[in-house]
Amino acid sequence: MPSAHEYFSIGRRLFATAAGCALLGLAVCQPVLAAQTVAATGGPFTPALAANGIIATGGRLESTGELTRLTFDVERSFDVHGFLLADPNRVVIELPEVNFQVDPTIGLRAPVAATRPKGKRGPLAGAEPAKPLAGVIRSYRFGYFAPGKSRIVIDLAEPARLVRAVVETQPGRRPRLVVELSPIARPAFLASVQKAAPSQSVAASAIPAASISQARPVVVVDAGHGGVDDGAHGGPGAVEKDIVLEFARNLAARLDKSGRYKTILTRSTDIFIPLNDRVKIAREAGASLFVSIHADTLADDPQVAGATVYTVADQASDVAAARLADKENQSDAVAGVDSGGDAGEVADILFDLTRRETRSYSQVFARTLIDYVGEVARLNKNSRRAAGFRVLKAPDVPSVLLELGYLSSQGDSSNLVSVAWREKVAGAVASAVDRFFVARGVVSASAQPTEAAGQLKESFNSVAARGADRADR
Repeated sequence: MPSAHEYFSIGRRLFATAAGCALLGLAVCQPVLAAQTVAATGGPFTPALAANGIIATGGRLESTGELTRLTFDVERSFDVHGFLLADPNRVVIELPEVNFQVDPTIGLRAPVAATRPKGKRGPLAGAEPAKPLAGVIRSYRFGYFAPGKSRIVIDLAEPARLVRAVVETQPGRRPRLVVELSPIARPAFLASVQKAAPSQSVAASAIPAASISQARPVVVVDAGHGGVDDGAHGGPGAVEKDIVLEFARNLAARLDKSGRYKTILTRSTDIFIPLNDRVKIAREAGASLFVSIHADTLADDPQVAGATVYTVADQASDVAAARLADKENQSDAVAGVDSGGDAGEVADILFDLTRRETRSYSQVFARTLIDYVGEVARLNKNSRRAAGFRVLKAPDVPSVLLELGYLSSQGDSSNLVSVAWREKVAGAVASAVDRFFVARGVVSASAQPTEAAGQLKESFNSVAARGADRADR
């Protein structure tokens, strides 16, 4: 299946290992349990691995006086560049491609445990905001960013200056990547903020011309998050970016095998792609459908479970949908990208007509998707919602976001890491895509039309009729 990034040499996936540890304040370094075990490549540094690229292990964090220091062990020296971003306040450390053999959750904040009154259901009570990890560092994350590049993104607890970011080398000792920060007044911080270099736009150039064909409908499957942006975390080995990537690959393979569609993955590896580039990939490919795959988490209520389908809307359908859209729309910020907001939209009658019809088709597919997924998996009690998701805002591509479940739910998390469960649900999504295009008359049906297909056909006719009516006006 073609991918918007397959022409790049990406390298290896992000690995997790039990080699990480953290120093909070002056605490003694303690090992951190790995989120998952990687056979053959996980574990301590070995010379054999060095030949395959830069290896980083043993993330450590310490705070002494006004100085906060983050270090990683590396096997050789390389160039390091850092810059500051505001709103939210972050420090971004740019690196060559690095294989971080460190627990990916090591830099996440741990909120104070919440409780639920005995015999009560609903959200947990008494949860407190997570505290900074150490000094000026609230939290941090690391991973692949772009072909040949990795990043460390540090969330600041207060304005800070980047004292230094360098690989230290000393005779007889292993090199260390060192990042040092110290507090600074906000006016001075803002004066030091540099605009991040514009993210490489991959949408137009990364899709081989041969893959953009109108002979078959183009379906873009978008695996959410990726690279330095892990997305949600569940139990050991349950990381959203990995789960949704495997699901997206499975779905794309099923659609390709049918021979009815040209399928494009926005990412086929563990790499970060800005939200606007995901939309641009679909539009440049002339996509007929865009499906973004995610898995949510809700730490304050682990009883919430089930799949949910979202469409775009100017006004959210409910508070929970608005909250999720706000979180997903922060993906660029998580990766240290200054997205600059949405691109301006053209104030044009035909543009508005196209957008309205596109949203109507999106809603039709959302209903179809819920019907099919509901046959094989648990649905959330409010399974169809809408909000202002940036990744769904292509004005001319019907788009939905499928939240497969909640990693904060024990049952959902078990399903999400199950290969058999993902294959079953991917099959249901593929069937929903088939039904969507059959009802539109874009692809031929392999069987006799069903009652559901007839109802779906009526929905499409209704959308077309409304469009014609608006055009006449």
